[in-house]
Amino acid sequence: MELSERAIQTFEKENFDHIYEHQDPAGTVYPEHSHASKHSIFVTDGSVTFDIGGQKRVITAPLRFDIPANTPHSAVVGPQGWIAIIAEMEN
Repeated sequence: MELSERAIQTFEKENFDHIYEHQDPAGTVYPEHSHASKHSIFVTDGSVTFDIGGQKRVITAPLRFDIPANTPHSAVVGPQGWIAIIAEMEN
């Protein structure tokens, strides 16, 4: 079974409501924002750097990163771009 399929199955077992694959080219910038619901991101290829409250964390494949609801964060996609499975949980 492919890595992305395993991530999707894991998120389904955790009862996430919306699960999808997403990708961006190198250097894509996401300005600071937050989500009303919990988000979990499983990077399957490449990397992304998250900044939460001034703390930077590089997430490389194959790692998962959870972002609690209403947590301001920004992100910059790494030098090879990234592909991730993103899961959102409605409250």
